[in-house]
Amino acid sequence: MCQFIETICINDGVIENLFAHNVRMNNTIRMHYGSSVAPVSLEEYITADGCTGRTRCRVEYTSAVEKVEYFPYRIREVKSLQLVNDDTAEYSFKYTDRTVLDRNFALRGDADDVVIVRSGMLTDTSIANIALYKEGKWYTPKYPLLKGTRRAKLLAEGIIEEDTIMAKCLHEYERIRLFNAMISFGEVEININNVFPILEK
Repeated sequence: MCQFIETICINDGVIENLFAHNVRMNNTIRMHYGSSVAPVSLEEYITADGCTGRTRCRVEYTSAVEKVEYFPYRIREVKSLQLVNDDTAEYSFKYTDRTVLDRNFALRGDADDVVIVRSGMLTDTSIANIALYKEGKWYTPKYPLLKGTRRAKLLAEGIIEEDTIMAKCLHEYERIRLFNAMISFGEVEININNVFPILEK
């Protein structure tokens, strides 16, 4: 049976972006279990009580919530990225099975993480959506592996724009940012010179 997760940030006792997590979770349930399944409300399952600092709330679910766990969170340092090619990479839903992400992460070499390239286009790292800076604007890949909740919020606010970002055009950009539910936009930023091109076989 498919199993999915939502990762929700609780920051100093405040649950962040819960509406977007509810939308994504219920869309996932509807796509896999049918529209007859009653909608799930995360407000009924998670709490910020006792959460200090930045806490990662991990919700596992199928057609209903199966497990809720809380963990202290610290951002993993990422200073360099390796582009890796995987035209078959598929992670359009937030599965508990991260095999495709872990397989590509193992190819990072001396870099801290990877950016997965599919059909010549940049998608995501193993843990985050990305945005690249050029001529005063931040652009995020139009076809990411996973449409993250923070990505949706940044797009709605006009902070980032969708674009097709080709690996061969990496040199046109200045910087790259990583972000997800746990990492705010701007917390992890890397000079484009520290994003390494695909290794020739």
